[in-house]
Amino acid sequence: MKITTHLVSAPLHTPFVTALRTATHVESLLVEVSDGELSGWGEAPQVWKVTGDSLAGSQACVEGPITTALNGLGPDDLTEALRRVQGAAVGNFGAKDAVDVALHDLAARRRGQTLHGFLGSTVDVVRTDVTLSVGDAAALAAAGRDRVADGFDVLKIKVGTDAAGDIERVRRVREAIGSEPRLRLDANQGWTRRDAVTVIRALEDADCAIELVEQPVAAADLDGMAWVTDRVSTPILADESVYGVRDLVAVIRMGAADLVNVKLAKCGGLAPARTLLELAREHGLGAIVGCMMESHVGVGAAAALVSAYPTTAVNDLDAAWWLREAPVTGGIRYDGSLIHLPSDPGLGVTGLTA
Repeated sequence: MKITTHLVSAPLHTPFVTALRTATHVESLLVEVSDGELSGWGEAPQVWKVTGDSLAGSQACVEGPITTALNGLGPDDLTEALRRVQGAAVGNFGAKDAVDVALHDLAARRRGQTLHGFLGSTVDVVRTDVTLSVGDAAALAAAGRDRVADGFDVLKIKVGTDAAGDIERVRRVREAIGSEPRLRLDANQGWTRRDAVTVIRALEDADCAIELVEQPVAAADLDGMAWVTDRVSTPILADESVYGVRDLVAVIRMGAADLVNVKLAKCGGLAPARTLLELAREHGLGAIVGCMMESHVGVGAAAALVSAYPTTAVNDLDAAWWLREAPVTGGIRYDGSLIHLPSDPGLGVTGLTA
């Protein structure tokens, strides 16, 4: 198998603002694994503020220890290849994710199957929410109306920059969109535990009907997140607190959250993501599948996973919707809140656009 890396930068149609960063482009490393005739694709996004993975680091990991670990294996040795990818280096989850997905993609193509079909699914449409970036109350309310008009019925509001102002911003969005669309919040670790309880209780008292609140406190503060979970009625979703099995076990044991957000770029690919989803289900924890700011390659892989492993709430897979243009040809297609999976083999990606 030949492994090739491609650096891509794709502009967004609207800046994406969170409590952690502002993004105007998707910066990613696309990984191509070829058997000489067919190619599988994967993606390692650059996520300085969450995983710490950089494009340069991911590229070095893919071209160095991961490539070395796969030496001597053929394209039919999928199970062994996936095992070697995970053991090739410490951390570097984006690099592992990219190669893991590319190996799955190639295996599916060699069988003439879609990736979701290869994972055991016949469902070719999945749903996603859409995010409203951090902004003032008026801008968020206008964005909320626009996204509902675009066909989205689950909106995620980025909060966590100002606890007092967050309450008013969320109330304004709820007033703007009416009672039917679902609202969820993502604080991206931006609140203290006391601020989190204050804001969430205020929104509960105001009947804002918040579906869930994602990562209200710092990732390492499981005690704080458990403290929040115990004091509010709104479900709490762990995101940055959970990378792998050990993290999820800690959340389950401490009762720190009601749900977990599984992301391929956090856990290292489809194989570990399936383990996390199965573990959550076995222990009665809800789950969604999310994404970083990724292109149609990374989001397509996550959508294929969702198709085969249904989650307990609408998933968070809108990243590629934000792109002004895709860096690849083929792949998933958005229609409002619906993501249409490809009918072509694998991820349906046929190459780079340039």
